[in-house]
Amino acid sequence: MTQPRSKRLRTRGWVLACLTALVAALGLTPANTPPVAAATARPATVPAAPVGSTATEAPKGEATAAAGRLSPTPHGFASLAGGTTGGAGGEVVTVTDQASLAKYAAADGRYIIRIKGTIDVEPFGSEIEVTSDKTLVGVGTLGEIVHGELHLNPGTRNVIIRNLTIRDSYVEGDWDGKTQDFDGIQMDSVDHVWIDHNRLTHMGDGLLDIRKDSQYVTVSYNRFDHHNKAFGIGWTDNVTTQITIDHNWFNGTKQRNPSADNCAYAHLYNNYLSAQVDDGDPVWSYGNWARGRTEMVIENSYYADVQHPYQADETAELVQRGSILKRTFGRHDARGEAFDPRDFYDYRLDRAAAVPALVKRFSGPQRAIGTQTVLNVPADYPTVQAAVDAVPEGNDGEVTLRIAPGSYREQVRIPASKPHLALRGTGDDRSHTRIVHDTPAEYGGSSGSATVLIAADDVTADNLTFVNDFDEAAHDLDGEQALAMKTTGDRIVFENTAFEGNQDTLMTNSPDLRSLSRVYVHDSFVEGDVDFLYGRATTVFDDCVIKALSRGSSSNNGYITAASTWKENPYGFLITDSRIVSDAPAGTFHLGRPWHPGGEPDAIGQVLIRDTELPAAIKDSPWTDMSGFPWQEARFTEYRNYGPGATVTADRPQMSADEAARHTVTDYLAGPDDWAPHR
Repeated sequence: MTQPRSKRLRTRGWVLACLTALVAALGLTPANTPPVAAATARPATVPAAPVGSTATEAPKGEATAAAGRLSPTPHGFASLAGGTTGGAGGEVVTVTDQASLAKYAAADGRYIIRIKGTIDVEPFGSEIEVTSDKTLVGVGTLGEIVHGELHLNPGTRNVIIRNLTIRDSYVEGDWDGKTQDFDGIQMDSVDHVWIDHNRLTHMGDGLLDIRKDSQYVTVSYNRFDHHNKAFGIGWTDNVTTQITIDHNWFNGTKQRNPSADNCAYAHLYNNYLSAQVDDGDPVWSYGNWARGRTEMVIENSYYADVQHPYQADETAELVQRGSILKRTFGRHDARGEAFDPRDFYDYRLDRAAAVPALVKRFSGPQRAIGTQTVLNVPADYPTVQAAVDAVPEGNDGEVTLRIAPGSYREQVRIPASKPHLALRGTGDDRSHTRIVHDTPAEYGGSSGSATVLIAADDVTADNLTFVNDFDEAAHDLDGEQALAMKTTGDRIVFENTAFEGNQDTLMTNSPDLRSLSRVYVHDSFVEGDVDFLYGRATTVFDDCVIKALSRGSSSNNGYITAASTWKENPYGFLITDSRIVSDAPAGTFHLGRPWHPGGEPDAIGQVLIRDTELPAAIKDSPWTDMSGFPWQEARFTEYRNYGPGATVTADRPQMSADEAARHTVTDYLAGPDDWAPHR
């Protein structure tokens, strides 16, 4: 069925222009980088998303805006050879204690583990084992592991560790870390690991040890501070490790910033080394060291108050270009040609002069990471329901289901126990991503019929089409109602969505007659014939297109609304600033009728249609009785409508201007918590 395009959709070129303007305003893109290609811009309807996404390398030339520094996917070597996805495709869990963290981190299978608050590890210095296919992410800036180490054993692969503070296993008096091997993060013989946006400080030995032939590793946007041995790589005679190290801040550390031993390829760029510990050590206080047979490339980094800022063994190769040095002394080695990182992956350099400010702002834990989890359908979860099933019961974090273009033939159920979800189509148009089923109410009533049922609060759907394609003409059933969508939750938003069906297309309801549920439908399309906008929830249709489908009758083709509002609720359905269209003959469609479910006398429907274009298909007497209940006892009114179907007759109550001033979108949606999604 044809539906109009959303008015808010923009071309990719428009999106790119806005993104480029933002980048320029923030001063984040260096002047010497190549121009951005229009084909690489993000669709306007798909925001950057934090944890859980499929790891794919960023397109060449993509603009580096502030949001890009919080990218959900790794870059550099961790993005190669199949990429690093962590726990994507697995269950999302939130942990607040050591036992839960240890359980899920060491479990078989994929998990996205949100670490909320401070976890104090006992005994002091103990290891938390992390197995393959895990994402560990701190929630906002408060996720901490104190007095303990994250440990990846040989053979572990595909791990993401993000947005955590790992601190304070330092053994007093043991500055060299010789008595206990209490690292912050330690890994041996692993592959595909991304260490991103963490702070590691004041530990017992190394802050980060990547050892023994580990491969495809990226270490980005971390803070290493208040420590002796910051970051070591190697401890092997083999030359296998490939590692990208960028936008890290080494501050108040003495050595290993990093030390790279026998790395096949070590690419360091846009790192900031400052305030090196000054204990008079002429050898073991240093910045970057290419050891053994390492090939190291350093680009556009910034060194301030550092001894031996970069050095290389005679057997190693080190290329440095574009860095800034302030008050440095000692070794500034350059040996051989090393390698060209662009032979492996694309990347974008920031200007060296901008590095201190950028790294101070964006390194370490960020408020925007971990608070929203992204689940990709079908890349990580084969169906929409599989992604919903991965959301934890009692979910307290924002979870976005990014749904790729396609037709998903399934029924989706979002239970009341899984609030704070967003379903977002990633296509260029809402019609490109469709959730479809064909069950009539004969089999399970309205809840069993609905293609999608949303029982949870605080759910948003964007850039999607919901369809019930049950064929009434091909069946002879008592219950031929066929819902595309049913909601019973509160604070539900549909933005740039479409609902396709015939009878009972969209039901916005509440858990019971006296419960308040609010639904905001904006810039959307709904079609149907009989009672296709119905229920007792307070529902606003704002700037929508509503299509009344012809049933082939010359006298009565159907009813747009069937509200069942509780009598004490002043706000039922509001259709405002919208357009009702129809392919039905003139004078054959009703605006609505009063629905009293089960004969409930206290369900007194309230409907206001205002500032809306009405087609010729609307009857001159557009309201009608239902199941013995007269429409005159309901609360049906119009205000300032226009178009060929907007005639004023004795059977068309008109709201006064004074009363209309109290029946705005804000009035309908505010409720006790001043909810205002339209703002």
